[in-house]
Amino acid sequence: MEGRNQATILFGILLASHSALAQQASPPTLDEILIQLESNLLHYDTQIPNFFCSEHVVSLMLYGQKRQSTVTDSIFRLEHTLNPDQTTKLAESREIKTINGSPAEGKHINGPTILAGVFSGGLDAVSLSQKACMRYTLLPTKPGEPYVVQFATLPNNRHRSGCVLKEDGAGRVFIDPAIMQVTRMELTVPHHIIIPTEPGVWGISVGYSPVLLGGQTFWMPTTITSTATPNDAYYPTVWSFDAHYTNCHKLGVTSRILPFGTPVVP
Repeated sequence: MEGRNQATILFGILLASHSALAQQASPPTLDEILIQLESNLLHYDTQIPNFFCSEHVVSLMLYGQKRQSTVTDSIFRLEHTLNPDQTTKLAESREIKTINGSPAEGKHINGPTILAGVFSGGLDAVSLSQKACMRYTLLPTKPGEPYVVQFATLPNNRHRSGCVLKEDGAGRVFIDPAIMQVTRMELTVPHHIIIPTEPGVWGISVGYSPVLLGGQTFWMPTTITSTATPNDAYYPTVWSFDAHYTNCHKLGVTSRILPFGTPVVP
């Protein structure tokens, strides 16, 4: 009888363990995901060091059979800068090295199409702080698949100072369930003003990868693809921007003290 009671107790423990595992394996709620993404943003904004990367950009304009393309290779930088109110912000800059394979100098890509702000604020639209500006939907998912959160701007966003996306748009982010980091973001703005006389559809896709900087791992953009096409045009002009970022390093100077008389090796 005593052995049967022990077996019953053991079976009950096993059932409880399986129940606990089932609870742990249940997917997070939408609010739990947004809280985690907010935490990720805070860590990125405050902890990422100043860094530089190799940037390769193909800027393209197509009109019928005409094609204008510019290939720019630069040193891209992201740095913390001081605002007048003593707060800090992330600022993007670049030092151009070649244009279409020829040596060049400058700080701005001249086009035909340009894009900026992805490193300094690309994921701000999907966070707990933007719930007053966005409608979020957590899509059903299967085990092992990424979590997908759809987002869309609420009416009158452009009149709200706290909304990061001032244009009407919608998109989605893909989140790795094991590490709760965004691996891809997609955004579509259907009424974007491409040039003053041509509104159109603008779409952007950003791929995120882990990068080790200063002993910490940060998930940040490594590929950016952007396309803009006018709504009403018999032969629409298509603007595209395709960028790749590699070989990222922390900005800074490393020094060491050598004993007197030690040969200096360059």
